[in-house]
Amino acid sequence: MMAEDTTADATRRLNVKKQTLDDAYAAPANFLEIDVVNPITTMGVGKKRYTDYEVRMRTNLPVFKVKESSVRRRYSDFEWLRNELERDSKIVVPPLPGKALKRQLPFRGDDGIFEEEFIEDRRKGLEVFINKIAGHPLAQNERCLHMFLQEPTIDKNYVPGKIRNT
Repeated sequence: MMAEDTTADATRRLNVKKQTLDDAYAAPANFLEIDVVNPITTMGVGKKRYTDYEVRMRTNLPVFKVKESSVRRRYSDFEWLRNELERDSKIVVPPLPGKALKRQLPFRGDDGIFEEEFIEDRRKGLEVFINKIAGHPLAQNERCLHMFLQEPTIDKNYVPGKIRNT
């Protein structure tokens, strides 16, 4: 009889704290969300077209001074970020979604790299890439990542370095 009482007590103690809806929907302690959305293909100079993407970030991590930002970036900007991180940081940088060489051949009958399906696949790949990098504690201190996520234009002549978390 004694054993049953202890079990009942232990179970009762476990059930005391019910999670409220507020708890369930409260912002997690630390969060960093990055969405790559709204691809827009633009006619550039000559017949040069390019697609850029909106990179939206929301965070409460102290290392980021701006808690919400939205910038537009091209694939080449993601390449720039990857190269900077490979050169200056100790992290293993994940690969970008592949270059679209086959899709740039002039005799293809379709729109190649400006095709919706390709753009959507690339968008997803870029989103996975930037979330992996931005989620890495060492990358979060790199100035190039902050510039990529938060500055309207990337200053390619910037001085690489660490962000001091003040």
